[in-house]
Amino acid sequence: MLKQLIFFSIILCLSFNAQGGEWSGYIASELRYFPQSPLSIDQYENVNIALSAQPEYHHEWDNGDQYFRFVPFVRLDQHDSERSHFDIRELTWLKAAKNWELRLGIRKLFWGVTESQHLVDIINQTDLVDHPDTEEKLGQPMINLALFRDWGTVNFFILPGFRERTFPGRKGRLFGGGIPIDMEQSRYESGAKEKHVDWAVRWQQMLGNWDIGLSHFSGTSRAPRLLPGTDERGRFVLIPYYEQIEQTGLDLQLTREDMLWKLEMISRNDQDGRFTALTGGFEYTFVGVFDTDASLGVLTEYQFDDRHDNAMTPFEDDLMLGMRLALNDAQSTELLAGAVFDLDSSARSYLVEASRRLGDSWKLSLDVYIYSDIPIDDLAYGFRHEDFVQLELAWYF
Repeated sequence: MLKQLIFFSIILCLSFNAQGGEWSGYIASELRYFPQSPLSIDQYENVNIALSAQPEYHHEWDNGDQYFRFVPFVRLDQHDSERSHFDIRELTWLKAAKNWELRLGIRKLFWGVTESQHLVDIINQTDLVDHPDTEEKLGQPMINLALFRDWGTVNFFILPGFRERTFPGRKGRLFGGGIPIDMEQSRYESGAKEKHVDWAVRWQQMLGNWDIGLSHFSGTSRAPRLLPGTDERGRFVLIPYYEQIEQTGLDLQLTREDMLWKLEMISRNDQDGRFTALTGGFEYTFVGVFDTDASLGVLTEYQFDDRHDNAMTPFEDDLMLGMRLALNDAQSTELLAGAVFDLDSSARSYLVEASRRLGDSWKLSLDVYIYSDIPIDDLAYGFRHEDFVQLELAWYF
């Protein structure tokens, strides 16, 4: 199927390019440094280099009422063969009318408002080999119909073709605590497996200072349970198991001058029954700090899951504190720094994300992640030796 999509994409791009389409995108080099030794002798030590590219082709016609977009992605990793991969992030045709839009193909879309965790964002699968922050997503095949009405926008989604979560390989870092994830043995609750057709619907509306989103998803969970097992050589591995879920989500954002109040809440039904989780907090921005053009935002968010110690996430009773600095200069210099505190244990994690443009075409990014005092019964225990510094230099065209 992937080969056919690639061939189809090339043909479309060549035909549209003759009609005046446009290319853009980036090529990036990445250096990661891990100061601590890995937990497994199979994992690499200290330094890893990777190269990635994400070109983008887009073309519109019919007075802008029809639009085509193609965004492939490729990465080559020095040590981890699972991290070296190709994906089609987007391959979408759009037809727009006055009161509706129809999209067909492969897309990425984002739902949510909070910073520390995106509970309601469930359409796309996480590309976990990209980064442990779970921000990057795989492209999802879909049929999407949007209806625009005075009382809000309603999006209907038919989602054929499930995408498995990517995991680092046996030599990779940043997940599993040195225990390999055997994706060759992936299991499904549905007899249709990855061919199960999911569906979703979302309503969104702006009411004064409120941004409101209400969604429902029915289908295969994007986050697998990891079951103990063995591979063909009898070695201990973790096996992904994808169950069927029903999830209703609510996201709210209230804007009051320099203050943003944010909330994401879900109610999900899975094999263990129904549970509720939420992330909520605020961001206050100081504009023109120290009589400059810079702005400084202060963030606070609380994460809760009513399964408590039985939650399949380490964020069941946690507090996130952070700050966001934007110099608002010609180089678009930005800095995000934060810490997540587990209120039930000594576990802490710290992050710094910074970026700055270099000239018109280059961008330098720095990420620092530190995991501290993770207890043995915490789901994040496998990250205890995974502190890392990442430096990325990207050229945009």
